[in-house]
Amino acid sequence: MGKARGKLRGISQETEIKVNLVDNFVEVSGKRHSIEDLPWDVPVSGTVYGTLLNYKGALAALGEAVNENPYKEEPKAPILYIKPRNTVIGYNMPIPLPADVTELEVGAALGIVIGRTATRVSEEEALEYVAGYTVVNDISVPHESVYRPAIRQKARDGFCPIGPWIMERDAVTDANAVNIRVYINGQLRQENNTGNLIRPIARLISDITEFMTLNTGDTLLVGVPENAPLAKAGDHIRIEVEGIGNLENKIVHEHALVTGGIS
Repeated sequence: MGKARGKLRGISQETEIKVNLVDNFVEVSGKRHSIEDLPWDVPVSGTVYGTLLNYKGALAALGEAVNENPYKEEPKAPILYIKPRNTVIGYNMPIPLPADVTELEVGAALGIVIGRTATRVSEEEALEYVAGYTVVNDISVPHESVYRPAIRQKARDGFCPIGPWIMERDAVTDANAVNIRVYINGQLRQENNTGNLIRPIARLISDITEFMTLNTGDTLLVGVPENAPLAKAGDHIRIEVEGIGNLENKIVHEHALVTGGIS
């Protein structure tokens, strides 16, 4: 069983969890529970940073556009954006579908949770700054822009489900070689592997902390694979990250609910 840390709604302190992903149950305070039966809260507390074009296939999908204005070449440093606090929701919480949108893009991502302040970290030491890993759904309204901040498309309320827990770093054999799968209404719609990252985890942390500090509790998304599937109102999304966890959420028309991100 893997060792993880998480939060349950209504309980302020973090909880130690033993996770059995094969049989789909957890042990909390010595008691066994089905994963779906617990009221999971958001397990992270810091800033959430996304990374664009870090999968080889995602960069290749741009084709010759990557050599056109404004940059005229492949990116030489990580392309980052922020998923602000209002976007973050937990396991099984509804994802709001805006009234003027028909479908949302599912962004299956491995989240790296930072364990201590990281500034100018070497690639060799980078993993020492990782507390653990979590599952993230980097939801966005479909759009083509990668060079301008897509705030209207990526920063809406409820557009960043995270959880259900943080799997401890040492419980994951190699986070640079885990399968990521997206199921919509039980059907497999996307599959990839973090072995296809342009910047593996240690290099990504090193490259980013060369120019900015990552603080304890921050979450860094390694990127979203190419060919992200689309989902509509009523669809149930399940993202599986091998050895780390499964994140499930349903899309609901925003007029049918009230959401405010992290409470």
